[in-house]
Amino acid sequence: MASSSRGPPRLSTAPSSIKPRQLSHLHAQLAQLSANLADLENLVRMTSVQAECVRGLGGWHGGLFMAASKVLGEETVAGGGQEGSQAGDT
Repeated sequence: MASSSRGPPRLSTAPSSIKPRQLSHLHAQLAQLSANLADLENLVRMTSVQAECVRGLGGWHGGLFMAASKVLGEETVAGGGQEGSQAGDT
């Protein structure tokens, strides 16, 4: 019985010596997680701003492609007719 009464105090003292170290480690991990979350928040905010800019650029590019298509389409139609008339003139 004396040996069994010595067992539990030894087990109870071991966790008490490990617990502050574990808590310190958890605190350090929590601080790192908090810093990483703050960085992530900043990156998401910047990504949102950049997504709006990319959306605007997409609109500009679409407009330029439509304008170029219209101009090149008109030149092709007009150029085909002019080439035939120019060939007859020479």
